[in-house]
Amino acid sequence: MSYESKIYKVGDATVTRVSELALTTFTPEMLFQGWHPDVLQDHATWLSPGSMDDARQRALMSVHTWVIQTGRHTILIDTGVGNDKNRPFTPMFDHLQLPYLARLKAAGVEPEAVDFVLLTHLHVDHVGWNTRLVDGNWVPTFPNAKYLFSRDEYQYFADQRNHSERNKTSFIVQQDSVLPIVRAGLAQMIDFDGKEVIDGLTFHPTVGHSFGHASISLNSAGERALFSGDVLHHPIQIHRPEWNSRFDAFPEQARASRRWALDYAADNNAMFFSSHFPETSVGQVTRKDGGFEWRYV
Repeated sequence: MSYESKIYKVGDATVTRVSELALTTFTPEMLFQGWHPDVLQDHATWLSPGSMDDARQRALMSVHTWVIQTGRHTILIDTGVGNDKNRPFTPMFDHLQLPYLARLKAAGVEPEAVDFVLLTHLHVDHVGWNTRLVDGNWVPTFPNAKYLFSRDEYQYFADQRNHSERNKTSFIVQQDSVLPIVRAGLAQMIDFDGKEVIDGLTFHPTVGHSFGHASISLNSAGERALFSGDVLHHPIQIHRPEWNSRFDAFPEQARASRRWALDYAADNNAMFFSSHFPETSVGQVTRKDGGFEWRYV
C-alpha cells in the first residue's frame, strides 16, 4: 500500500488522502453476501491488480482520512482507527501504533490547524483519531476543530437498548473516541437536511450501513465530489450494488443508499472518494448497460 499523498483538485478545493493502514485479511466470501467467484471472470478487464491479491483470494481495502483544503478552511473527513485504542473484538485494530500524525504532517497539516472534522458515521475505523492518549486520558487530537456528525447516530449509540452483539465494538468506541469530544465542547451534532454545512460541503443521509450514516458532497466552482463513507467497501460493489457487506446493519436501506450514491456520482460527474477502496481510493463512476463502471484516477 502506498502512503504517498496525491493531491486532487475539485474546483477551487484540493483533496489529499492520508493513509492509516491496509486491510488484507478479508476473503470475498467473508466480506460480501451473495458472493460468487464468477464475478472475477465477468469483470476480469476492470479488476485491477491492486483490488485483490495475486491469488484472487483476498479483497484488498484501505483505511484513510481525506483532507480538504478550501482556501478558507482545513477539513478532515473521517479519522481512521487511532492509536492505543482497546479493541478486544476487532484484533486488527487493537492497540495500534501507526505514524498517522506524521503522515498528516507530511501532507502539510498540523493537528492544531484543522478547522472541521466531518464524520460520515461513528464506527471504529472512522472516528479513532478524534482523540489520542495523553497521560492516561483521551484528549481531542484536533483541539481547534469542530467535529460534525449525526445527532441520530449519537443518540442511537447512547441508548443501551442498542447494545447488541453487532454493536459491542461501537459502544467501546463511543467511550474513547466520541464522548471526549462531546465533553470538550467540540461536537456539533447535526440533522441531515441537505443544506451546506461549510465551504460547499453537504451531508446526505445514506443510512443502512449504520443508523445515521451520511455521504458528503463537495461542490466547488462548478465541480463536484462525493465522499461516500461506507455505502461501498470495495469496487466489486460498483458492479454488484445489490451486494451488501457483512458490516451493513440495515440491509435494504444499505442497498438503497448504495444506489443513491452511485446515481449521484454518475449523474453529477462527481469524483468519487471512497473510504475503503484500495489503490488511489479515488475514481469515476459511469453508467454502462444499465449498470455502473469504475475507473481509478
